[in-house]
Amino acid sequence: MKTYRLGSNEAVHAPGVVKWAKAHYWHKPDRPALRKVIMGWKVPEAAVDALLSGAVPYTVEDETVVFSYEE
Repeated sequence: MKTYRLGSNEAVHAPGVVKWAKAHYWHKPDRPALRKVIMGWKVPEAAVDALLSGAVPYTVEDETVVFSYEE
């Protein structure tokens, strides 16, 4: 199992981006674009799909989104 850490910076608040992407992931035509946003953190597409679909839980540590995914 690999743990991913999506960090924030001055321009991007990772917890907010993940919350936004999850809220819109139900709309199938938008899914490729939403996955691409999260994949910008160098996360594989399958792990992003699991995160955004709610198949895996995540936590927020300070301003970093943390989740684990079995490759």
